[in-house]
Amino acid sequence: MGGPSEREYREKLDKIKENLTKKVKDVKNQFEKIEKARVDLLKKTKEMKHNAEKEILKMEEDIAKSKDLAPESKRRLRSEIDFLKSEVRRQYSEWETRIAEAAMPA
Repeated sequence: MGGPSEREYREKLDKIKENLTKKVKDVKNQFEKIEKARVDLLKKTKEMKHNAEKEILKMEEDIAKSKDLAPESKRRLRSEIDFLKSEVRRQYSEWETRIAEAAMPA
């Protein structure tokens, strides 16, 4: 008759529940950190895109106002600016996709 009593089993069950609760809380905290990092990355990516677009727009305005540049030079610069704009959009889209995919479980 020396087997564990109901009280001993309950104590073991309570210990298991306590450990489980701690692990669930830890996992939840880790997910919150991941989500915060994801939001921060999205914010930085948007800022990067916004700043690049702002600088490009300023340059476009300066080129358009310039009286020292030949029309052929302006055309070449506009072509490079158009390429840079598309590159900024492509990179932003790529990073946004990578961040979204990184947040999803496999």
